[in-house]
Amino acid sequence: MSRHYEEDEEMTVDLELDDGRNVTCTVITILEVEGKDYIVLMPLDEKGENTDGEVWFYRYAEDPSRPEEDPVLDYIDDDAEYEKVEEAFDEYLDNCEFDELVDGEEED
Repeated sequence: MSRHYEEDEEMTVDLELDDGRNVTCTVITILEVEGKDYIVLMPLDEKGENTDGEVWFYRYAEDPSRPEEDPVLDYIDDDAEYEKVEEAFDEYLDNCEFDELVDGEEED
């Protein structure tokens, strides 16, 4: 995985999939669920777009003593763990929508 970030742009990562393909993904958020970190990624097509709304969840770990190292992503192979992360992401989306509504009302 390699990370890309430019000011005023979304952070993206390049993932190499099991089949050898490289996919660029936008980082949506990092969630903490039951003391573990998870990253939510949105895969992008060749045009840099995501038209189907698909997101991917991975376990996420950084080594604070080695900030120059790329974070480690692991598959979530436990259904119960995956569902907890999915629920946390749904809550995150609900909070984002609420924040957008509140921010929009303040401008009026």
